[in-house]
Amino acid sequence: MQLIDTHVHLNFDNFQPDLTAVRSRWQAAGLVHLVHSCVEPAEFSSIQAIAHQFPEISFAVGLHPLDAEKWHSQTAQEILSLAKSDSKVVAIGEMGLDFYKADNYEQQQIVFEAQLAIASELDLPVIIHCREAAVAVREILQKWQERTNNQIRGVMHCWGGTPEETQWFLDLGFYISFSGTVTFKNAKAIQASAAMVNSDRLLIETDCPFLAPVPKRGEKRNEPAYVRYVAEQIATLRQETLATISAQTTQNACKLFGLSI
Repeated sequence: MQLIDTHVHLNFDNFQPDLTAVRSRWQAAGLVHLVHSCVEPAEFSSIQAIAHQFPEISFAVGLHPLDAEKWHSQTAQEILSLAKSDSKVVAIGEMGLDFYKADNYEQQQIVFEAQLAIASELDLPVIIHCREAAVAVREILQKWQERTNNQIRGVMHCWGGTPEETQWFLDLGFYISFSGTVTFKNAKAIQASAAMVNSDRLLIETDCPFLAPVPKRGEKRNEPAYVRYVAEQIATLRQETLATISAQTTQNACKLFGLSI
């Protein structure tokens, strides 16, 4: 059985003491690849170093919506330069909108659209963070595709939307990625979404070190090996086998991010 964790943050301080041991556990759990996401350009060097330390890690470059105020005149060029110069860059992001923790809506939208332009120029998929902002994200993506006649490829990461919202993004051609939240007892809308996503658009992730899944939810740090619990829950929700979910999500991740495993 092979698994791919499509969203990790291993450069965070709480992984530094034992990252080699964390890797041993993800290898033992069957993970064959990981996609390391990015919060801001200050992380570029640390993420790049991890990706080159471990052959099974690819990475994304971008600016998170909660860091939108850090966008400056050279940020786009910084993202472009690294993405062009390193073949391990497989996506732009994470980007998007977060109306749950911030209200700088206009700045977030400017930064989001600037990164869509970068992804379009480089023909790379995007990793989208969307929290309490599904209507606005949908509108931006629809208008972008209509204006540019260019369909953006990408994934709605750590998805927490309703089945109706899920269908919006499926209709736009996006993949939907589920994290440990799908294992939470009261996450009924997320579970319903996981049950209805097209099999060829389904992805799994940990978003570690956040959101440890049941039965590890009490732990302070999530880690890539726990993506197996996400896959197991999705298999249960869809009445499919773990082997089927692992094979399908691995195939989907390879297609979206251009991975060879």
